[in-house]
Amino acid sequence: MPSRRVPGARPEALFKPPPERQPLAARMRPRSFEEFVGQEHLVGEQGPLRRSVSRGHLTSLLLWGPPGTGKTTLARILAEAIDAELTILSAVMSGVAEVRAGIAAAQERLALDGKRTVLFIDEIHRFNKAQQDALLPHVEDGTVTLIGATTENPYFEVNSALLSRLRVWRLEPLPDDQVGLVIRRSIGDEERGLAGDLGPEGGVALGDEAFEHLVSISGGDARVALNVLEGAVALAEEDGARDRKGKVAPRLADIEAAAQQRILAYDRAGDGHYDTVSAFIKSLRGNDADASLYWLAAMIAAGEDPKFIARRLIISASEDVGNADPRALQVAISAADALEWVGLPEAQYALAQASVFITLSPKSDAVSRAYLAAMADVLTHGSLPVPNHLRSAGDRRMKHHGIGVGYRFPHDFEGDDVEQQYLPDQLVSRRYYYPNDQGHENTLAARMAEREAARREKPRRKSRPEPPMASMGDGLKAGMEGRKKVAETQKKDASG
Repeated sequence: MPSRRVPGARPEALFKPPPERQPLAARMRPRSFEEFVGQEHLVGEQGPLRRSVSRGHLTSLLLWGPPGTGKTTLARILAEAIDAELTILSAVMSGVAEVRAGIAAAQERLALDGKRTVLFIDEIHRFNKAQQDALLPHVEDGTVTLIGATTENPYFEVNSALLSRLRVWRLEPLPDDQVGLVIRRSIGDEERGLAGDLGPEGGVALGDEAFEHLVSISGGDARVALNVLEGAVALAEEDGARDRKGKVAPRLADIEAAAQQRILAYDRAGDGHYDTVSAFIKSLRGNDADASLYWLAAMIAAGEDPKFIARRLIISASEDVGNADPRALQVAISAADALEWVGLPEAQYALAQASVFITLSPKSDAVSRAYLAAMADVLTHGSLPVPNHLRSAGDRRMKHHGIGVGYRFPHDFEGDDVEQQYLPDQLVSRRYYYPNDQGHENTLAARMAEREAARREKPRRKSRPEPPMASMGDGLKAGMEGRKKVAETQKKDASG
């Protein structure tokens, strides 16, 4: 009995240009694990993905990594390794309708031919919640094996319901030697690479200086490397730049012209942003001035908001330096002010100055630890009652209820200090701030120790003259009466 055909729209076949019209990076896309470069921790001979598909087993997964590390290529190879049909969608161009069409085709394929489908969704983080939820039942029941690809952190960008059904694999940028291998392979390949593009007597000869620069600017992205190489070859061929054997010989200037500028692995809204900022903050905290300057320069060159950098400096000055050198906070705020006054590019120097000052300052997190400990007590116990002697007695009659009674004015005692309770009754013995021995905080620690020792002795009142003194309220009252009299006088003069 023939299987029932599953209704549903058919996904449109992806258009594939003829090889001669495809860019070098597309033509050189690896076709097998043996051709695949990099990610040995996943697809090396003992890699878990390679071992899994060698037994015909592939679970739904998510490939997470920067551009040009082989996510799409790996999906193709994995699908072929288990003899599954590969359906490719881009979350940038597709929606729920395309997802449902792909699912319908997968159901029909499985029912009629018993063949599995790998549904590859590129940039899956761009799907909204409804689009991601549409995948859930079909991933769970095995209608499709989903392979998602993303350059963003999936733990932030992919719904937890879908993420729980996927195994996340992290792809890393290619090291320089592997980028170099990809470049050499594309130069020497006669079937798909540059060796077959320029005729039987052609080919490409890339000098050491140009080669090293190409590897350097690629930032671990194989696609970037091949795109720049292809552009540089076109420029060199147009200029007639050839070596003695007649091969097209791109020069360093051709590589620079094709690239236009160094490729910065940085995205102000993505992982590049968070990773670089994290490295900057940790370099400040870790006392490495050279590293803090490098990451600062990387952020500015990539177009990071300089106000964001200034805010991070201010935070670090308090969080990591604190009272070990209170000037750090002043320098950070001054750098932020300088940014407001002069802007970029000149404010780069102020940001760099603050970065170096904070980096080389003595470090203490005693203030931040103390504050967080105090906050923990607030969250645990709530807002506890203020002891009566610390409460404000705005009216003298409130003292009959004990409010404001018993408070001892510290300035009346030697050392401008006197032992009395300041914390709520429930936390009377709690201590939060433990200064360390770094910088100015060492002075604060000594001062606290001296004060604690003095408090254990009997308090001594100051012997100082006590001239008649008005209260702050009396002064304000007198000022109001004076202004009232002036106003009345001016009113009489005006009517006189």
